[in-house]
Amino acid sequence: MEVGQKVVCIDDNFPKAVTLFYKSLPKKGQVYVIRDVVLGVNWKGEAGEVCIYLIGLNNPRSKTPPFPERGFNSERFRPLEEMKMKRVEEEVIEA
Repeated sequence: MEVGQKVVCIDDNFPKAVTLFYKSLPKKGQVYVIRDVVLGVNWKGEAGEVCIYLIGLNNPRSKTPPFPERGFNSERFRPLEEMKMKRVEEEVIEA
């Protein structure tokens, strides 16, 4: 995934507690554009998760230095082109 790429949210199932940290969440099936890709941390605080920031979804910053904005795990998204190809393949199989 790279900056400027269009992606589709495939997983918007967030724990209820997430609303304590986020003000904007992605919605399943919605198309977004990536504004940044960084190395982040998961809910357990473990580093190594690929985190993306999306145009139009801005969230509060973490209270932990270096105080990054809270982003989203890249695994919640698929490139738009990949999703289009999957739909075409499904249509071919059905035909």
